[in-house]
Amino acid sequence: MKNQWVILFGGHVKVRLSGRGTERFVNECVRRGIYVWNVKKVGTETITCYVMLRDVPKLRIIYRKNECDIRFIGRYGLPFFRKKLLKNSGFLIGFITFFVCLILLSNMVWSIEIDGAKPETEYLIMKELDALGVKRGKLQFQLKDVESLQRYLTNNVNSITWVGVELRGTTYHFQVVEKNEPKKEEALQPRNLIAKKEAVITRTFVEQGKNMVQENDHVEKGQLLVSGIYGNEENPTIVPAKGVIFGETWYKSSVEIPLSTKFQVYTGSFFKKYYINVGKLQIKVWGFEKNKYKAYKEDSMKYDVHFLRWTLPISYEKVTVREEEEAHRDYTQKQAVKTGIDIARSELKKKLDEHARIIGEKVLRKSTKDGKVKLELHFKVIENIATEQPISESEIQGD
Repeated sequence: MKNQWVILFGGHVKVRLSGRGTERFVNECVRRGIYVWNVKKVGTETITCYVMLRDVPKLRIIYRKNECDIRFIGRYGLPFFRKKLLKNSGFLIGFITFFVCLILLSNMVWSIEIDGAKPETEYLIMKELDALGVKRGKLQFQLKDVESLQRYLTNNVNSITWVGVELRGTTYHFQVVEKNEPKKEEALQPRNLIAKKEAVITRTFVEQGKNMVQENDHVEKGQLLVSGIYGNEENPTIVPAKGVIFGETWYKSSVEIPLSTKFQVYTGSFFKKYYINVGKLQIKVWGFEKNKYKAYKEDSMKYDVHFLRWTLPISYEKVTVREEEEAHRDYTQKQAVKTGIDIARSELKKKLDEHARIIGEKVLRKSTKDGKVKLELHFKVIENIATEQPISESEIQGD
């Protein structure tokens, strides 16, 4: 018997032979290379067997030389199944249309849920989503991915601090954290304010407690700035010290700037490719043009295909190929120094609090080696140097 897949796709028929020459008929088929299998005797002069569809024309020659009657009593395989489908094409088209519609409906946006937001904030979010095209009846393939939606809403809706976006089937879920009003101050424990680093005092603002320093005083790290104990020594008043003590502090920074730099930039030219992924198999459906770019970068966006509440092992992928080219940037010594100072200032600002400000910088050392300018910088900063320190029992008792 031949391979089952060949038999299935090629098609085969069941033959009933009757008469005196049935055995000779089968033997002649074998001699001519016609595959015959499952030969069964169902009567004294009647047998049944199976033959490949492509060998049926050859049976006519053998039939004429033998005294037997031949009838086809069964038809099997893909060719006959295709004929049946063509006869019932209306049913086939209806089934395919139903399946395609079901897939499309399973990949549309049918609901948008927003949790944790006030009505006015929810209205603003819905307005922004509508501008992005995120609305009921929209295909998910046409929308931005979840990360892009989250980033866009966080940047454009001022009344929220964070929003979580999740796509569950055909529903977008938005979990919102709004900007809250300042909480009521909790009852504070008795404490002092001490210096968190060496500085020269520039300004003091004491709300509560005893100020222990004045402007232009030089203080060391850990030195007492505002005391939470004041008044009569025998019966002192103990409070949680509050205040802001601004001081001039100093930072050192090192930075290297190459005089010549090579980097990649986009030229503005691009083309797109579209794929249907079935498991690990990737099938290109659009974008067959040849990639002529010498240097390029590919950005991919993948969308899963859903069927009702299940995620199918099928996805739609859009790949954008952008052309890149090599760009050169050369600095003079003066430009390199200026760029290095700007970079060092930017890095320092990331470490400081929002109220701190840089009032000056100085280049301590400059050197050029291996095509790089190395700078050692000194910065002057005005910042709040006060930090909390709980008042111990020994301080309260005056030990």
